[in-house]
Amino acid sequence: MNIILAQAKDASAIHNVMLQAFKEYEHATPPSSALSETIESIEQAMEKGEHAFIGYIDKQGRGLATALIEELEQFACMKRKLISECKVRMSVPRNIELYRSLGYVVTKEDKEENRNGFALSVATKTAY
Repeated sequence: MNIILAQAKDASAIHNVMLQAFKEYEHATPPSSALSETIESIEQAMEKGEHAFIGYIDKQGRGLATALIEELEQFACMKRKLISECKVRMSVPRNIELYRSLGYVVTKEDKEENRNGFALSVATKTAY
């Protein structure tokens, strides 16, 4: 498995991977806002300083999510970031468990509005 720090020129590849990764949520209520991202919105976000890592395998359940999170945490440490925080849908227990297994704890439960304007229950998970 190869993981690289992406650049804005990789927006098309990032978009493709996002569509595949979040496809299972297209009929969820609400659908994932990641599915409404465009190549252009990804490029713009990266040009504004957001970072992305690319890693790809053909099937879920082979450790890619864990490897990407670990890579992101190492990158954050190099940038002197001491806290890692993410929001996870409470309706997807396997994602809650994934982050728990990596040392994250639920620090907040709330209803939040996603980029598409839908309210959903999320757990804010934090690792120190």
